[in-house]
This record gives sequence, structure tokens and C-alpha cells, in this order.
Amino acid sequence: VDVTMYVEAELDRQHPARVLARDATSPGGYRAAWDAIETLWAATLDRARLLPEAKLHERVDGEWSLVETQRHLLFASDAWLGNAVLEDETPYHPLGFPAGGMPADAAAQLGLPLEATPTLDEVLAPRLLRMAAMRRVVEGLTEAELDRTCGRKPAEPYPDQEYVVRRCLKVVLKEEAEHHRYALRDLTVLEAGERTE
Repeated sequence: VDVTMYVEAELDRQHPARVLARDATSPGGYRAAWDAIETLWAATLDRARLLPEAKLHERVDGEWSLVETQRHLLFASDAWLGNAVLEDETPYHPLGFPAGGMPADAAAQLGLPLEATPTLDEVLAPRLLRMAAMRRVVEGLTEAELDRTCGRKPAEPYPDQEYVVRRCLKVVLKEEAEHHRYALRDLTVLEAGERTE
């Protein structure tokens, strides 16, 4: 029995931001999705700060720790927003953490020391700046800007093809919504462990 559609529908019900992120097509839709994502992360990070720093580096069931997740979202915004959409001169913060499929040498060429072990606050300093940049972009979005072809691809290992602002911003939205869902799941486990110790 294929339960994929049921599982997806239940995830959508429990995490409506993922629907907003997935279904955004207009400037208003992108703004609504980002509003929801900002609100969710603010509350989740407030919860995370109640835990000892060491807990924020723990992996639950082999998944990324909360700090690694924040590092990954920093990289995602640097690649898809900073580099592709905004064409920043130096888009990649060294605390960024690409997905596991990026070869270590490619990460090193982008100036990303994967073995770094920053604190949550050290990662959040640049990450919150990237979130503010995304806020500025979605506030000024127009249909023409959504359809603009970017002058760059997100990062060197990505394929040489056309990247449109609409697609790049959608990647940021989806990454934020899905990783928030994972972070919530793992944070609940970490909080339960803290109460029983």
C-alpha cells in the first residue's frame, strides 16, 4: 500500500509553512511564506536557547545537529540568494555547511571549512543577516523580478543552466521550511533527554 500521499498531506497539515513555501507563485505568496518561516524560526530558536550549548551540537538519529542545520541554511541562502540572485562579491560565509553531496574540495574552494565547530550564536550572527536580506528581497519582489534570469549559478558544483529568481528564492523557502520541520522534531527529542537527565 502506497501511503506517500497520506504522509505528505499529514506533513502539510502539521507544517503549513511547507505548503506556503511550495505553493508560492506570486510576490505576495513569497512574502507570506517568508513571514511564516521567520515567525517559526524565531520561536524555535528561543526554545533552542533554553538548552545547554552542548545539546545544540548533538545529532539525533544521525541527522544534522541544530547548529549544523543553521550552518546549512546559511550556505543555502548564500548560494541561492547571495550568489545567484544578489550576485554578492563575496557571497559565502565560512561557517556555511553545504549538503553532503558537495565534494570536500569544492567546499574548500568556496572557503567552507566543514570541520568548524562554531557556537549557535556564532552561526546566527551571519545567518540572521541573510534572513534580513531575504526579507528585503521579498518585500521588493515584482513579477518581473521573479522572472529575471540570474547572472550566476548558486555555486560552482551546480550544473551550468538557466537559474531564474523565482526558482532560486523557492529553493531558499523550501530549505527553510523543511529544515525547520526537522529541527523541531529533533529539538523535541533533545528537550525530552534534558528533562530525564
